[in-house]
Amino acid sequence: MEAQASRVTRWGSLLARRLTAGGRLLAAGNGGSAAEAQHLTAELVGRFRDDRQPFSAIALCAESSSVTAIGNDYGYDQVFARQVTAHARPGDVVVLLSTSGKSPNLLEAAHAGRRAGAVVWALTGPAPNPLAAVADEVLALPGVPANVQEAQLVAVHALCEAFEAALPLSSRRVS
Repeated sequence: MEAQASRVTRWGSLLARRLTAGGRLLAAGNGGSAAEAQHLTAELVGRFRDDRQPFSAIALCAESSSVTAIGNDYGYDQVFARQVTAHARPGDVVVLLSTSGKSPNLLEAAHAGRRAGAVVWALTGPAPNPLAAVADEVLALPGVPANVQEAQLVAVHALCEAFEAALPLSSRRVS
């Protein structure tokens, strides 16, 4: 558990550096994990605890017109990968949330993120799993899917806490 906590702290610091340098966070998940992806992006665009400048964060699962058009035209396994290909750049962070780590659309998104030069992080259920194998780093959470979703919320909040703690003072002030 200590290794997981230090990973989240390190992720928060890296995320603070990348977003203050103009990078963005792209997040995706299915079902309850989609809700957690949206929760994460809302905390970064809005605020988690402290009033501060907004940062670029997009929940790809919330792009309903893109999801349905891509799913219709290219297949559901491409709904996130095509968006990652369109939006991700070197210096960006792609966060993929999955209770199983087996969703083909998230696996394709991980590959797209790596091709784009973004760092790919996965929050999954127990490892080993396919998403953990293709992500740059993984936070493998224990339990059955319902408990993994609950743990994802805790991990999202811990990541936001670490992110805000790592922000330079100039980013913590709102004009």
